[in-house]
Amino acid sequence: MVNFIAGAVICLLLGLSIGYIVKEKKKGTKCIGCPMAGNCHKATACKK
Repeated sequence: MVNFIAGAVICLLLGLSIGYIVKEKKKGTKCIGCPMAGNCHKATACKK
């Protein structure tokens, strides 16, 4: 039973993180999770 609960929690976290990445990519975010919201010098590198 404990293995089932642990597996369910891991699957839930994995699903939520994949959903967040897909949602951000659909919005056009270049660098997901960037604290500068894509206004850094690496944002131009992400466009290449």
